[in-house]
Amino acid sequence: ALAASGGGAAGPCTLPVLLLFLPGLAAGPAGMLQPRDTPSRERRELGGLWSFRADLSPGRDAGFAQRWYRRPLRQTGPVIDMPVPASFNDITQDPSLENYIGWVWYEKEVLLPLRWLQGDPAPRVVLRFGSAHYYSIVWVNGVQVVEHEGGHLPFEADISSVVQGSPGSLCRITVALNNTLTPHTLPPGSIQYMADKSRYPKNYFVQNTKFDFFNYAGIHRPVVLYTTPAAYIDDITVTTTSSDSVATVQYQVSVVGSTANSLSLSLRDQEGKVVATGDGPVGELKVLNPSLWWPYLMHENPGYLYSLEVRLQAQLGGALLEDVYTLPVGIRTVHVTSSQFLINGRPFYFHGVNKHEDADIRGKGLDWPLIVKDFNLLRWLGANSFRTSHYPYAEEIMDLCDSYGIAVIDESPGVGIKLPESFGNRSLQHHLAVMEELVRRDKNRPSVVMWSVANEPASELPPAAHYFKTVIAHTKALDPSRPVTFVTDANYALDHGAPYVDVICVNSYFSWYHDPGHLEVIPLQLTAQFENWYKTYQKPIIQSEYGADSVPGLHSDPPMMFSEEYQQALLREYHSVLDKKRKEYVIGELIWNFADFMTNQGTTRVLGNKKGIFTRQRQPKAAAFVLRDRYWKIANESSCLPPAITSHSLFL
Repeated sequence: ALAASGGGAAGPCTLPVLLLFLPGLAAGPAGMLQPRDTPSRERRELGGLWSFRADLSPGRDAGFAQRWYRRPLRQTGPVIDMPVPASFNDITQDPSLENYIGWVWYEKEVLLPLRWLQGDPAPRVVLRFGSAHYYSIVWVNGVQVVEHEGGHLPFEADISSVVQGSPGSLCRITVALNNTLTPHTLPPGSIQYMADKSRYPKNYFVQNTKFDFFNYAGIHRPVVLYTTPAAYIDDITVTTTSSDSVATVQYQVSVVGSTANSLSLSLRDQEGKVVATGDGPVGELKVLNPSLWWPYLMHENPGYLYSLEVRLQAQLGGALLEDVYTLPVGIRTVHVTSSQFLINGRPFYFHGVNKHEDADIRGKGLDWPLIVKDFNLLRWLGANSFRTSHYPYAEEIMDLCDSYGIAVIDESPGVGIKLPESFGNRSLQHHLAVMEELVRRDKNRPSVVMWSVANEPASELPPAAHYFKTVIAHTKALDPSRPVTFVTDANYALDHGAPYVDVICVNSYFSWYHDPGHLEVIPLQLTAQFENWYKTYQKPIIQSEYGADSVPGLHSDPPMMFSEEYQQALLREYHSVLDKKRKEYVIGELIWNFADFMTNQGTTRVLGNKKGIFTRQRQPKAAAFVLRDRYWKIANESSCLPPAITSHSLFL
């Protein structure tokens, strides 16, 4: 990448300064209900082709200096078509865009229905982004409406006053997006300028990161315009408990726009029958003989969801307004003991995967065919769970987890927290804000059974004690109903964050990164790992990552590293130890990784990380069949499964 100092004033801090200190409107702490079509609400997706322009000026600041947002982007200079949702990196044949760092600009012009602009009172019009990586500033018709830091969670803005005050129904949406990572972003990174002019061009810089996946950038998830009445349901919080033949659904509803209102609630089963009713903003619903939400392969009817209809009637001026929102609700409980993870009071063993939002061409962009293929592969595999490594996944993916019964360890973007400065108060405050956004988005999902606040941080550093004590306590305060963890690769005796987690999640790569090629060391080293952690903390343990790279079609007997046979052999060595320890205090195993994925270029990466049991194109390697046999065997050990689903032949 090339950047100049912009007249000598910016220097190495050009991009971070632009990233972190532009003035504007921050996304507020309001509710973040997922947009849905209801009798009182309309939604319109803005996917498709947007105008796109990378700011190639020396300081990456021409767009702001020339105020590109004040007029159509095509009038500022050359633009190209860019699909949304998608990462921009792999779309073109321009190699400079593949690794571009700095500001890029998107624009979309849409016509709004007149019914969205008229009325007394007129409806509320909201612009919502599922995610955009990493730092976003949004204008509508040249007026700034929202600013957001973070690449994996939604943000929105009420644009009613802008569009209803403009002549005509044209809505021009302009987005400035910066993918720069600094020591205080989440995930962190750093910009390194190369000062040796005999080896690098003037003001040459690179983006450094401490994580092993490609830093794709762009508008990655759907952009939606939606409406609500002027008085509306802003947020809903639901928690559930059950005992014997009665379940309790506790709810809290917040309303904006009117104090003179009435709220009514109806809970319906999957046949549409009303099973409980309530009224008021706070209360509880009693459900007799409930159908509980169970994980896949733990019950003959996994992922059972009720529908909670919340209806608001509000007086605003002389108008009587009504807003309706329907929330899927799964009734289930989670409890952790010193050696078990209990769902609805029954021991649950995580036999699942780690994933990435990653695919050819579209990068991290949401892609429905890929999502459905992945869930079909998960069920074929006999996987009952996954971790959202290493950032929150799209709401569309989480919806399917809810309805298919896939248990989720919901992870924040706290990956690569390695530098001492990333444990300071500035980073901590941002991490707390990210956890607030994540819990606000996913708090009502039955599939989310645990929060993970970070992956492989430098938790052996002394500042990690206060840092993780604070983040974990904050997350528990936001949601007391779920356990909280982070994923460690530190030595059990040196980890300053482990005392504060509910479940120990450990990553290890014996005979790969450690003692490479020596499969014979795995039984001893893995057994010692488990025994040391459990003796120290007396908490249940998940083997949250393990695996080996394999190049599809590369074979070796005896097994050699990078062959499909070596990947199979390594898995079997791990499994032999896991089979012993899961009878004691090991409560899960998550393979790294579900599928091959792209990384930065490097001498140890041949077109990405090859630890997937499936290729990037979702074709199985030999290890997929090893894992499939294992997971179905574990599932079949449960006496709770009826004979009709105890054979994986149904999923061939």
